[in-house]
Amino acid sequence: MVDFQSRDTRRSLDDEEDSEDTEAADTTAADAEGDEHEGDGHEAEHAHDHDHHAHDPESLGVAVVTVSSSRTREDDPAGDVIETGLTEAGHEVVVRDVIRDDHDGVQNTVDAVASRGDVDAVVTTGGTGVTPDDVTIEAVTPLFDKELPGFGELFRNLSYDEIGTKVVGTRATAGIVDGAVVFCLPGSENAARLGTEEIIVEQAPHLAGLAQRE
Repeated sequence: MVDFQSRDTRRSLDDEEDSEDTEAADTTAADAEGDEHEGDGHEAEHAHDHDHHAHDPESLGVAVVTVSSSRTREDDPAGDVIETGLTEAGHEVVVRDVIRDDHDGVQNTVDAVASRGDVDAVVTTGGTGVTPDDVTIEAVTPLFDKELPGFGELFRNLSYDEIGTKVVGTRATAGIVDGAVVFCLPGSENAARLGTEEIIVEQAPHLAGLAQRE
């Protein structure tokens, strides 16, 4: 006597196993297809990132300007660390100057060096505080074709780890002047080193490339 119930049960089990095998195969194929598309996405993202940086110059010509009525070219630790950080990163300091805390003098100097054909970036140090003779920001910001507020925001965020809430007293900023990217740093050696090594060295080539793109 044939046990139809047992045979049907076995058939059902066999059918379930076949269905599970088919579902597993479909899942594997879907996962593989998803991985392939994901790989395509990463490759596309990488290609887009490469294109985005295609105009970045490998080496910049930089002007370093120290704004101080007490420093000299021979006694300029902030300017020294800026120049060192830039040259070690493969850039060339084509202008190095120390000028007094004078509004018109600062403005004219930054305007002149930014318009030079061999200058892609300008880094000033000093005159970003709140004392009456701190006039760098007032002198430079009117020259900006475009302002880069993220520079000052990031610089103050990084500085907080070192000086805490005293960061509210620094007005470090950046912008684009006549196709050159201009960074205004505080006058202390530590601040100049932090801004140069942690931000400027990494971002100046990309910003300069964008600013000069036709």
